[in-house]
Amino acid sequence: MIYNLPPALLFAYAAVLAALGSALIALGTARVPGFKTLMFILLGLSGAAAVVAGLAALSAPAAAVAELPLGLPWLPWHLRLDALAGFFMLIIGLVVMAVSVYGPGYVRDFEHGQDSLLVLGVFTGLFVAAMLLVVLADDAFLFMISWELMSLSSYFLVAFQHEQAANRRAAFIYLLMAQIGALSILLGYAVLAGFGGGFAFDAMRATHLSPLWASIAFGLGFVGFGMKAGLVPMHAWLPEAHPAAPSHVSALMSGIMLKVAVYGFIRFTFDLLGSLQWQWGVAVLVVGSISALMGVLAALMQRDLKRLLAYSSVENIGIIFISLGLGLIFFATGHPLAGVLGLVAALYHSLNHALFKSLLFLGAGSILHATHERDLERMGGLLRRMPWTGLFFLSGCISISALPPFNGFVSEWLTFQTALQAWLLKGGVMRSLIPIAAAVLALTGALSAACFVRAYGIAFLGQARSRRVRRARPVSWGMRSAQGFLALLCLLCGIFPTTVLQWLNAVPQQLLGRGLNEATAHGWLWLTPIAPQTASYSAPIVLLALLLVWWFSASLLRRGRVREVRRCDPWGCGFSDGLPSPRMQYTATAFAQPFRRVFGLLFHVDERVEREEPGLRHQLQITDRAWGLFYEPVGRWVQAASRRVIRLQSGNIRVYLGWSLGTLLVLLWLIS
Repeated sequence: MIYNLPPALLFAYAAVLAALGSALIALGTARVPGFKTLMFILLGLSGAAAVVAGLAALSAPAAAVAELPLGLPWLPWHLRLDALAGFFMLIIGLVVMAVSVYGPGYVRDFEHGQDSLLVLGVFTGLFVAAMLLVVLADDAFLFMISWELMSLSSYFLVAFQHEQAANRRAAFIYLLMAQIGALSILLGYAVLAGFGGGFAFDAMRATHLSPLWASIAFGLGFVGFGMKAGLVPMHAWLPEAHPAAPSHVSALMSGIMLKVAVYGFIRFTFDLLGSLQWQWGVAVLVVGSISALMGVLAALMQRDLKRLLAYSSVENIGIIFISLGLGLIFFATGHPLAGVLGLVAALYHSLNHALFKSLLFLGAGSILHATHERDLERMGGLLRRMPWTGLFFLSGCISISALPPFNGFVSEWLTFQTALQAWLLKGGVMRSLIPIAAAVLALTGALSAACFVRAYGIAFLGQARSRRVRRARPVSWGMRSAQGFLALLCLLCGIFPTTVLQWLNAVPQQLLGRGLNEATAHGWLWLTPIAPQTASYSAPIVLLALLLVWWFSASLLRRGRVREVRRCDPWGCGFSDGLPSPRMQYTATAFAQPFRRVFGLLFHVDERVEREEPGLRHQLQITDRAWGLFYEPVGRWVQAASRRVIRLQSGNIRVYLGWSLGTLLVLLWLIS
């Protein structure tokens, strides 16, 4: 009975039903004035219920389980809300709450009419409900049904503005790669179910696979979940799909959907596979390091602000998988404390990335809403015109650049602390590989700071570079409030990391039987992941020191200020035309040029200078080498195979029935 359910599951049910209700409201009342408000209210209630369910699961001593008679006759839907599921449900709820406040103002000026808003509302509600069900699923059947619903609903959201050919192409690439990833995940579950005797996760947990079959299952799961998460080289869909979707949907996809893929990988690897192998950790560590470096370098080269943020998501997913790879290595080699630290660092960065990347996408959406521009080269001077958006976007830039006292610093610092435990390992390969990964992470952090100095400086400082930007006005208070909510969470998660870790500690405690009590053993002021003798961090003291430096600097400036201020035009660099032109400003392309010169071998660069009257025309096109090295060869192979297979299409129904019979006989032989 529903009355006997634990409170955590009750709120989880409420979250799913509210999200489905949001979709039904959009479907049934799309032509009624004010339906958008009711739709987003239900979406906000879904987010709030998910937050409560997540906190209840994190504070509960054991997992809450239930069965619903909605699946197959022999396999009902199994639901499980443990600390791991609760943590990711908390992430989903926080971002959905922000989007529900942001959405009404953002969708107000869509020019496609009520029918398009119907599509947007229906599939947004289904998208959120599907992600919640993925986290709750405790059997492979419900998991895959929810996973497919998540992929299909997000496909329609990516294709929302389908009038543009680029958006249709992005949606097709996304759907194609989503189905390939889903097939890989399904095969991974099939391996576990084949040896465990069932598709319920409890049966898979009791399975003891040989090292070979365990590695095969891990490889299938890694490819499937890595493709949805956006790991290199399986990331090609991400920089295409996220810019194509509406900005609040981009926040949901980058902030939540990528984390659902991280959840799936953690559940599959740490929970269902059982015994871990250090080789898996090496593979995850290498792929994560490559993803982090390639993602931030590609972000540095972009002019499209949303595309820049999409590539930055590749970088941050790489950082998460670096932490997971370290955790796998240490667990498999018998160092559980360092392994738990790696897992906790990955979870913390998952939360942080959900917050600051959603904030940045909502900020980019505010810029797009006010200026109808995504090209950095046409922006400038927005801080004067949109001060609140500029402030909140700056908070997101500081967070994603891993600068204290914001949240991005804490999770990356924990990742470095995990890497510093490499001395515990005996193998020379791993002891040398982990410092290389740590160096890549350090380089990634520096490049990320440069990337977002470039993005913020070009967009918000200087002079406006286009008429649309000069006419920009502040967005609605609802849109600003959503950004302020996320910016505040970024600051709080950075200032009080011990409080966050106290909640996070339940995840490894339930999942692996080992927590990270050492991190909070010295009170709320000090974060000590291993021991106070090795490394400690106090965010409140850092914040206090920064405030004192700011106060002291401001006092010196006030004392040294000249009382008489003379106003005059700035120097025009020797030109006699008066004030400097906006075209004299440093451009986004020029800012990225040194990085392009140094790391140019990692990208395909097509640069041309053409003579045109009365001057020159410069063209620069930068292409991800993953297309030429990976996707184009695969595409050619598929086309060649298709040309051979097409011979089987004889048009004779008897031949087709024969193929069907042969396939049936092979399947019966395999399962016999």
